[in-house]
Amino acid sequence: MRLLHTSDWHLGRTLHGVDLLDHQASFLDHLVDVVRSERVAAVVVAGDVYDRAIPPVEAVTLLSDTLARLAEHTTVVVTSGNHDSATRLGFGSALMRERVRLRTRVASLGEPVEVAGALVYGLPYLDPDVCRAELAPVAGDGARTLLPRSHEAVTRAALARVQADVATRRGGTRPRVVVAAHAFVVGGRASESERDIRVGGVDHVPADVFAGADYVALGHLHGPQVVDGPAGTVLRYSGSPLAYSFSEQHHAKSSVLVDLSGDAPVTTLVAAPVPRRLADVTGTLDDLLGAAGEPHVDDWVRVTVTDTARPADLFRRVRQRFPHALVVQHRPEHPDAGRERTVLVNAAADPVVVAADFVAHVTGARPTAAELAVLRAAHEHVAAAERSA
Repeated sequence: MRLLHTSDWHLGRTLHGVDLLDHQASFLDHLVDVVRSERVAAVVVAGDVYDRAIPPVEAVTLLSDTLARLAEHTTVVVTSGNHDSATRLGFGSALMRERVRLRTRVASLGEPVEVAGALVYGLPYLDPDVCRAELAPVAGDGARTLLPRSHEAVTRAALARVQADVATRRGGTRPRVVVAAHAFVVGGRASESERDIRVGGVDHVPADVFAGADYVALGHLHGPQVVDGPAGTVLRYSGSPLAYSFSEQHHAKSSVLVDLSGDAPVTTLVAAPVPRRLADVTGTLDDLLGAAGEPHVDDWVRVTVTDTARPADLFRRVRQRFPHALVVQHRPEHPDAGRERTVLVNAAADPVVVAADFVAHVTGARPTAAELAVLRAAHEHVAAAERSA
């Protein structure tokens, strides 16, 4: 039995203003071809199908067409990620054809999709603030005690439901157990383009919560990677199909072909098509307009010009040389000693740390512990409101 693991499509995303939908469509064409050629029994999509809760119409159409094409050849299990609206992505799931299975509700996370002797459990993204009541164990009198406010607590409770369901199926041959989860597992390496999911200052779960599964199809981190886990369990991020930030320029984008027919899962990376390379080019303007820039004229580039003085007509001259330049910046190699340096902030930065740095910059003093608590509460309130949109 073979399945194909993919995640983090982020349909509708742009890269520094460049529309990526055509490139995303090319990847999905490739995915359909792999399913055909490799006779895949199931495709597992581990969250962040869309890039935002309310995706553009074109992204919805692309997903609809892709699921229909995949369902002609295989079973598709799709879970929701932190970028998705679970309600919108899961709309109509009860009406879907048998070979398209959407897992976006906490209530159904203990109900596997059975494929060729394997049990595939799809876990939607588990927001602690949303799930800690629903996943809390029920006492004999019917009362519930809220789970701790953490990703670890809700994920561990979800896996307890999975393990309980697996236990009811013990009999002859032990079924293969596959868990699809959208989470930041300890040991994973982040990029700059993943949205912050901290709750209470913590964004990760330990790998041991997945003990008992044969293969854990992870989503959220954009770099393909294996995470060390408990004995007998393979945890892997497939990564995103495209590079969504310059921090991902050296990633080898792929999907994961998983063979479950032996004693242990065997994984093979299937390279994704590369629409256009990303590259950083740095140097004086004369160097970049000359031989140093030649290898990158067809790339998406971030151009850093290091001349001591800002060259005249900088942007136009760079764009003439690099028609696909996405970022153009002037950073002298030896800036004036007294000049204040700009601090870059990316999507992976803790918003509360960024806010605290701003408070220190404006007031000249770091925020107190009480003020930090207010900043974090405000950030988490806004983040929760955005997720529920």
